[in-house]
Amino acid sequence: QVQLVESGGGLVQAGASLRLSCAASGRTFDTYGMGWFRQAPGKEREFVATISPGGRGTSYSDSVKGRFTISRDNAKNTAYLQMNSLKPEDTAVYYCAASLWLYSSSPSQYNYWGQGTQVTVSS
Repeated sequence: QVQLVESGGGLVQAGASLRLSCAASGRTFDTYGMGWFRQAPGKEREFVATISPGGRGTSYSDSVKGRFTISRDNAKNTAYLQMNSLKPEDTAVYYCAASLWLYSSSPSQYNYWGQGTQVTVSS
């Protein structure tokens, strides 16, 4: 069992930066690929970024590539999403997720999900 808790969301102006954190329970964090997804009202949950268990592999959606950076600190059981140059269209609830051994852009590949943190970007 893995419990994930997101933090770091908030209300910011366009062009600002935020860093989201995802704290995980347990001592097997380094066996999980981690992903960030987001969901806006009336829209499906969409892939944002993912990182491999050891942190050497990453992948991003085209909409955030060049602006967002996913990272992890396995010693702290924490994954991060650094978001720069935020746009109003980035407004959504952001979720972190964990997948045993895998890292993927598909929500169905993830076994555990956090409760989400709201990110709102004003124009």
